[in-house]
Amino acid sequence: MIEKLKKKISWRYRRWVEMQLPFHVYKSRFLATLYYFLFSDAFRRENQAVLAGKVKHLERNQKDKSNLYLLVRNTHRIEKGLLMRPMRKTFALDYIGETVDAYSGFIKEEAGNHEAQQKWFTDVISSYFESVEENEIIAVEKEKFFKCKDFLNGKESPIRSVPYMRNKETLSPITYEQFYELNRQRRSVRWFQDKPVEREKVDKAILAAIQAPSACNRQPFEYRVLDNPDLVKKVVDFPMGTKGYAHSIQTFIVVVGNLDAYFSERDRHLIYVDASLANMSLMLALETLGLSSCPINWPDIENRERMMEEFLKLSPYQRPIMCLGIGYPDFTGKVAFSEKRSLDQIRKYN
Repeated sequence: MIEKLKKKISWRYRRWVEMQLPFHVYKSRFLATLYYFLFSDAFRRENQAVLAGKVKHLERNQKDKSNLYLLVRNTHRIEKGLLMRPMRKTFALDYIGETVDAYSGFIKEEAGNHEAQQKWFTDVISSYFESVEENEIIAVEKEKFFKCKDFLNGKESPIRSVPYMRNKETLSPITYEQFYELNRQRRSVRWFQDKPVEREKVDKAILAAIQAPSACNRQPFEYRVLDNPDLVKKVVDFPMGTKGYAHSIQTFIVVVGNLDAYFSERDRHLIYVDASLANMSLMLALETLGLSSCPINWPDIENRERMMEEFLKLSPYQRPIMCLGIGYPDFTGKVAFSEKRSLDQIRKYN
């Protein structure tokens, strides 16, 4: 009797906390913070992950002097300075020093592991020093940079990875109508043929996906691709939402966000924005390769977060963003019609 009463009180308390208390505290940032501190742990994993990412980012800056995310971000910032009209005679004075330091650390620790980006870093920073007017700061950093660059001992390519003008003659011939039909063709498919998906096709789709834009080109995400049937069987139920068709999925992708890409909490949402931009391209690319996909929501539920963290051996600053089921479509299975909102409902000008 007492246990039943305790459970009843506990249930009523939890219901009050979840359904009634928010109405009394949501208008105040302080009370809202207090609510999540005292009554809800919904954001605790995210808080820790964001802070862990920040620490890792700062640690690379301060100790290792080899922060790839910092180097990518600053190289892109320099690119934007180089393409400005008109280009300023001097710019980037407040971050060229840390950029050259990051480049130096990258050359010592990572050279050869990121060949295309290595060329991009070298070409853009070289172009910067060739283009700006020299002063005391630039002279010092220029000397440091070219000493680092000399370590590469590579031949200069005639085609440089620097800002360029687009050529009308080389633009894609794909029409809007064709692209629209591809988007209409893409639907969430839940019934797949019992046929393995070639890794070559998955890689092609990912190669297309990573052409998507991301803030300062940091690409703070990665694709964990599972195509071993035993591993797929283990992970496919982690996100929920796959009940009834999980057995049909041939390849399973977990999209993971890397919060160590950022020095500040202000950018914590970019893992979701940037990964989503890439994921849409990924799904469209799969369609062109004869494959179909089903995007699967990843719910922020603590026990499932722990399951995925342990399964993928994630770092404290990494977070699952979403999952994707992939395979060759079984055309005897149906897809949801899923009518979309009208243009007038979803679009507003000015």
